[in-house]
Amino acid sequence: MYCPRLCYYYDKELSAMVRNKILIVEDDRTLLGVLKYSLIKEGFAVSTAVDGVKAIETARRQRPDLILLDVMLPELDGLEVCRTLRKEMTAPILMLTARAEEIDRVVGLELGADDYLTKPFSMRELLARVRAMLRRRELLEEEMRSSSSLVRAGDIELDADRHLVSVKGAALTLSPKEFELLAFLIRNRGHVFNRDQLLGKIWGYDYFGDSRTVDVHMRWLRKHLEADPAHPQHLLTVRGVGYKFEE
Repeated sequence: MYCPRLCYYYDKELSAMVRNKILIVEDDRTLLGVLKYSLIKEGFAVSTAVDGVKAIETARRQRPDLILLDVMLPELDGLEVCRTLRKEMTAPILMLTARAEEIDRVVGLELGADDYLTKPFSMRELLARVRAMLRRRELLEEEMRSSSSLVRAGDIELDADRHLVSVKGAALTLSPKEFELLAFLIRNRGHVFNRDQLLGKIWGYDYFGDSRTVDVHMRWLRKHLEADPAHPQHLLTVRGVGYKFEE
């Protein structure tokens, strides 16, 4: 029996699934096959690449909504792929790494990755992270659309619609999370937020990383925005509490 309401929600869900395109970049073909099968089964449109050069070419052609990116790749490693793609697109990047050292995770975050997952991992955890990252992206985009597009704070100008930030007229290149963090702090200037509050607001309450992620992004933002990052005038640390933005 035809039901307009049911068809409406079905079409809405179907269009959302079509919109969620995922690029898997992994040179282990066995793991690549497992990831591809699992994500297609969950309703995602999936494309793949087995080396860094093909990853960049495929991402430019497909414009995915999320990228699963292995660190250790032939031709061009995952960190360099992340650096290149982050300059060109805002899709969330989930790094897949066999390395457990903190320095690798920090470097990945500084280059623009949104989250990381250390091998071996369960498919259930990976799917949970993928859904959380896509859901968070949609919520932030809705929030940006509902807020005033153009925000000014002293010499800093932020355009949410065009995803642009400039200081004294000079354009900056920020990662999606750097942009979202800055936009949130500017819109709430003068208010102090602790790390957990910022993680919840920018990365989502189901974020799987740790609070040092906030510190990494704040340090990176200061390098972009502050004349003297060691003595910031805008992105301030409130000792023992958290961070705030001041004009």
